[in-house]
Amino acid sequence: MNILHMKYAIEIAKAGSINKASEVLLIAQPNLSRSIKELESNLGITIFDRSIKGMCLTPEGEEFIGYAQKILSQIDDLEKMYKSGITIKQKFSVSVPRASYISDAFARFSKNLNSDSVEIFYEETNNFKAINNILNSNYKLGIIRYASDFDQYYKAMLNEKGLNYELVSEFNYMLVMNRSNPLADKSEIHLADLNTLIEISHADPMIPSLPLSVLKKSELSDNIDRKIYVYERASQFDLLSENYETFMWVSPLPDNILEKHRLVQRSCPENSRQYRDVLIHKKDYSLSELDQYFITEVCDSKRRYL
Repeated sequence: MNILHMKYAIEIAKAGSINKASEVLLIAQPNLSRSIKELESNLGITIFDRSIKGMCLTPEGEEFIGYAQKILSQIDDLEKMYKSGITIKQKFSVSVPRASYISDAFARFSKNLNSDSVEIFYEETNNFKAINNILNSNYKLGIIRYASDFDQYYKAMLNEKGLNYELVSEFNYMLVMNRSNPLADKSEIHLADLNTLIEISHADPMIPSLPLSVLKKSELSDNIDRKIYVYERASQFDLLSENYETFMWVSPLPDNILEKHRLVQRSCPENSRQYRDVLIHKKDYSLSELDQYFITEVCDSKRRYL
């Protein structure tokens, strides 16, 4: 295996076909095809599924491309450092759940970056993607969220994947809704009160590899007939602000978010389930100064809002 073969595979994965990749790489199609076959033969895996529609990555191929991108990125950094004298950018990357106390911490983290060259990647996503980002996409940190009921499941899975984990926060979900919602004047809301409202939920699954039947049993409000599934926090707040019939289960929100979107949050006595936000990273990874700074901001934010 050589570096060129890795570059060829990455370009084919990006283009989705040998023809398009050969045009970008300025390499004859037969030569490119032969190089990929040699690479697959040397590794003993199939990187691409070939069809009349093009080249699609196999599961093994996705894993290989993730590692290849990391290797080429490191080689690129070395070349910049030793050949051109260019200062290598500080890099920070984290995948997190959609939580206002974390986004608030990230905003304060971003305001205090120094003048050095820096590149930041911040992704709000589900647990499966957060874990996969660390294992295969060169992300360094992640924060995952799960109900305490699944603590043993997650610890076993994280240990198996070679990931360290550390509790960041533990909390009960709150109900959040518009100030004009019919239930907003109640200091305490019960599950039965929610039957006539519209629930907003995040659409992507929180728990990797568990059956849908198990996930359904873990839902807080399976008695709600009207639901809207969203992926973006912005959409979530727009809906809550404009549609007085909507509500959502959330980690406790900061007062400034509630004020900005004209919302209130209320407790629910029947909701006794605790949730955990857990910091994860590879066991052999040493936290950078930026990592430590971000974690400090998250912990400060947690103390203020949770």
